Amino acid sequence: MTERPLPTPSQTIGPFYGHALPFPDGGDIAPRNHPDTITVHGHVLDGAGAPVPDALLDFWQAAPDGSLTGTPGSLRRDPSTGGFLGRNGVDFTGFGRVPTDADGHYALHTLPPGNAGVPYISVCVFARGLTHHLFTRAYLADGTDPLLDALPAGRRATLIADEETARTYRFDIRLQGEGETVFLEFP
Repeated sequence: MTERPLPTPSQTIGPFYGHALPFPDGGDIAPRNHPDTITVHGHVLDGAGAPVPDALLDFWQAAPDGSLTGTPGSLRRDPSTGGFLGRNGVDFTGFGRVPTDADGHYALHTLPPGNAGVPYISVCVFARGLTHHLFTRAYLADGTDPLLDALPAGRRATLIADEETARTYRFDIRLQGEGETVFLEFP
């Protein structure tokens, strides 16, 4: 009788990314004590409304001046040890990576995006059961925007973060079902 080999990560649906992809302070795009820092937080929820405790979120955004180039440095390594060196605390990279916690919660600390029109942060969602990652946007205000304008009011609301207090926004991501977040398709 021959033993059956165990499936490899490429033969199964994750969440294998949780072991190597998150990095310390990945949600701190801006120092928390910077006077302009905002917090965007929320939960990733499945179709039944249950939290997804093993999702991974990538965030990209424009710098406060509207530039999209960003500065490299989110994943800096120590050249002598090869260990994680962290952000330098000065340059704005425009990129963050945050895993959800046991309650499906995430938090991002960043500077307000300065993109033209309605400010938004781009989000990429990796989660169990997804064979492909999902793209969406967290708009920090409602207003005139080609994407928002193309959506019915109920769907539009899934892209707008609620301002809870000054400089703190809540943006929940529903993967499917009632109130499903609008996800973007790129050719």
